[in-house]
Amino acid sequence: MSVTRRVMLGGMGATVVAQAAPRPLLAAPAMLREIVARPGQAELLEPVQPKSPVWGYGGGVPGPEIRTRQGKDFAVQLLNKLPQPTTIHWHGIRNDNAMDGVAGLTQDAVAPGETFAYRFAPPDAGTFWYHPHNRTWEQLARGLYGAFIVEERNPPAVDHDRVLIFDDWRVGDDGKIDDASFGNFHDLSHAGRLGNILTVNGQFSHDVLVKAGERVRLRLVNAANARVMTISFPRHTPRVIALDGQPVSPFPMPTAGMRLAPAQRADVILDATEDVGRKTPIQVATGRANLVAGHLIYHPTQRKRRAALSENVVLPSNPMPTALRDVPDVVVKLDMTGGARSWFESAVYRGKTYDVRTLAREHQKVWAFNGIAGPPEVPLAQFAVGQTVHVQMINRTAWPHAMHFHGYHVREVAHSHRAPLPHWRDTIFMARDEQITVGFRAHNPGKWMLHCHMLEHQAGGMATWFEVT
Repeated sequence: MSVTRRVMLGGMGATVVAQAAPRPLLAAPAMLREIVARPGQAELLEPVQPKSPVWGYGGGVPGPEIRTRQGKDFAVQLLNKLPQPTTIHWHGIRNDNAMDGVAGLTQDAVAPGETFAYRFAPPDAGTFWYHPHNRTWEQLARGLYGAFIVEERNPPAVDHDRVLIFDDWRVGDDGKIDDASFGNFHDLSHAGRLGNILTVNGQFSHDVLVKAGERVRLRLVNAANARVMTISFPRHTPRVIALDGQPVSPFPMPTAGMRLAPAQRADVILDATEDVGRKTPIQVATGRANLVAGHLIYHPTQRKRRAALSENVVLPSNPMPTALRDVPDVVVKLDMTGGARSWFESAVYRGKTYDVRTLAREHQKVWAFNGIAGPPEVPLAQFAVGQTVHVQMINRTAWPHAMHFHGYHVREVAHSHRAPLPHWRDTIFMARDEQITVGFRAHNPGKWMLHCHMLEHQAGGMATWFEVT
């Protein structure tokens, strides 16, 4: 099936589900709450069609919406009731390294039936999310993810604060996830695992209830394995106030919509400027079609009367080191090669050099960073705390990539095609033939992963790590 299937099915019925959003899981500092990774079911197709067997936190998709406060101690215990080992990675959090959740680098994977306690105090307020970091290309695609919201000490005045998690799924008409295609070579070597069904908050159509005159904060998350999505709200003029959890100088959402690569997030302020009783679409451009993922549903009679609102909502800065020296202490090159239509001749895998055919046939590795496929035994680079670092990323492949830095946010300092953007992000989207240099100040000690968040690319070799000492 094609993702354009939604074009045929769209409009056949939408369920108002705003009240059915996941219940927040609040973690008090003195308590260790439990979150269970286990099989469950979700209504990924329309209500009249079969439910889908999934893996979820609490058995649902998405998992519980976790909210905590900036700087407060947070604790949660993972109980693994899956048939595979797993972890939880707290995506975008400048975390203690031991709590980052990367199997084989910061912790051992949690075996079936076992537990692991995560304890940390999130330093930044913003929109983050949590997902596994063991066989992520499969476990995320089965539904293991949820929103992790760190609330500001003084949040902006809004009438509603809503999370919208966008995902695509590869599902048959029987409702079952196409698990036979996990890890298939075509996905590894091309664009990644692209689904045929689009959901918002785990539902085929997700509607948001508003009243005319209300102000809404929408936290947008792209949880897809590989699909880039452009999200828009026709007949509204949202303003972007944060990207990947870090505040930005507010700017209007582009007319075409907000592009989010896999793992990226955007916080927007939307004023409900339509009249009572109106219904406007939530649109997603997927690269193949413009789909309706749900609607903003205006109350049929009620409106909110309020004084004129300031156009800009400015979030307070997070305590992240943003001052970069003009001349970096360390420059690291990250040369991306491989994938279909741009094969390399050979690459190193686990310390041994293989020609590309042997590497692909025997080890399922088709991508490389600096001629090395998969996480190397030694780090890409080592930095001392306090150093300014530049990473020169060069995409020599025929495909886009979403480069995710664990434990850090980075800022563009040079770009091959345009002026660098001023935003701090944990995931950088790179088009084919693009060169982007990013900078950051090493402040968070530990061993940190750097990989493509188009997860089949990571599985196929686009993974490395760096160390801050």
